[in-house]
Amino acid sequence: MDLIERIDRWSQLAPDRVAHISGDQLLNYRELISRSNALAAHLTQTLPNDHSPVAVLGHKEPEMLIGFLGAVKSGHPYIPLDTSLPSQRVETIIETAKASLLLTPEKIQSLIKEKNASKVEIRRPALENAWYIIFTSGSTGEPKGVVITRGCLESFVDWILGEQNFAEAKETFLNQAPFSFDLSVMDLYSSLASGGTLFSLTKDQISEPKLLYQTLAESNVSVWVSTPSFARLCLAEPTFNEKMIPTARKFWFCGETLAPEVASGLLNRFPKAEVWNTYGPTEATVATTSIRIDQDVLARYNPLPVGRAKPDSEVKILVDGNPAPVGERGEIVIAGKNVSIGYIHRPDLTSRAFYEVNGMRAYRTGDAGHYQDGFLFFDGRMDFQIKLHGYRIEIGDVEANLQALTIVQDAVVIPAMKNGQADHLAAFVILKARPSGSDFQITRGLKRELSERLPDYMIPRKFIFLEGFPMTTNGKADRRKLAEMLQ
Repeated sequence: MDLIERIDRWSQLAPDRVAHISGDQLLNYRELISRSNALAAHLTQTLPNDHSPVAVLGHKEPEMLIGFLGAVKSGHPYIPLDTSLPSQRVETIIETAKASLLLTPEKIQSLIKEKNASKVEIRRPALENAWYIIFTSGSTGEPKGVVITRGCLESFVDWILGEQNFAEAKETFLNQAPFSFDLSVMDLYSSLASGGTLFSLTKDQISEPKLLYQTLAESNVSVWVSTPSFARLCLAEPTFNEKMIPTARKFWFCGETLAPEVASGLLNRFPKAEVWNTYGPTEATVATTSIRIDQDVLARYNPLPVGRAKPDSEVKILVDGNPAPVGERGEIVIAGKNVSIGYIHRPDLTSRAFYEVNGMRAYRTGDAGHYQDGFLFFDGRMDFQIKLHGYRIEIGDVEANLQALTIVQDAVVIPAMKNGQADHLAAFVILKARPSGSDFQITRGLKRELSERLPDYMIPRKFIFLEGFPMTTNGKADRRKLAEMLQ
């Protein structure tokens, strides 16, 4: 049974079960399947059978799920885009991917009203055909699209369903991350494949604490999926405990480092629940390793391990291309069925990061790690890429867009660290000519301009204006000295 069949069967087994909740919008499995089939019928008749991607732009509306499945069923991968992305970045992504169509919730609604899908021909993607394409930050200032095939996604889903043992047609999964962030794949397809209910938190609900906790209390969430940063935020509320969410039985994390105090806080406040830590880049389909964090693991390790590799993959630590001795730090390399086939329309970037080992696709993550007691430990980035609140950011991407602003002569961006993790971005800026106004006013203007080019999470919080940068002996900006200015 392929993934489409796994999802579609719930329209027969539990047609009235709610598949998705977002605010006051509900979508059951009968509606999800019939409407995605109707959309697929339209796309099959109107788009060439060339596997070109379809962009789906919105913010957690039920129509986005219809758009995702409708695109795949018509033989086209989808590109999930959130409305929080600046329009210029959306345009760049669509152009880079050579997307054949842009769908919005309103457009999807109008198309499915026009179609009778009773005789729709489903163009099931082959294992090596793309299912979705997620764009991540690129070091040149241009985003790059990670191609995830049906085989990649099914490898991930098979592993997760087997390991986590979800109760079919009974679970409610929390969806915190926007669909443009690959963490959402974890909750989206775990839910759809097991007949679960996906409970989406909208940006308005997340931004208002009173509304957030009221929503969580009414959610009946049994499987919590989020970044550790979001859980840390919730733990700041004293009433965030099993009385607020008595149904919570599993906390599942990916996207950034899980701090021991976050795991400990959850175990104390939700004593009947499990806490799981996972690791993996977008290029390896969300996650590749996992471990259940219990009191014994907390007592033995700080920082926490990210676990062991899934059964059909290998995770190696390499130093200069050779396996590192146990305990020695090196680059994390992932090989297996879950590894992407590369970046869309970027063979140059693909050849640098992907290769083949033992007949399997392999990906050089650029992450540092080591093994201890059979567990993988994540030791941070080996280059200028960071994880900030769960989002992967290329520092060069932020710098390139900042340097493109008219009053900026040069800029260096570095992460400001707190408790061993990136807390926010700080920008050191040399101006071509200082405009009138205070540093605060200039900063506000730069942030406003950057917001037209970058999503909010990539905009530096702090701006420091300099006449020149301290330099290293090889003539580069001395980032270490700049970082010391933040202390």
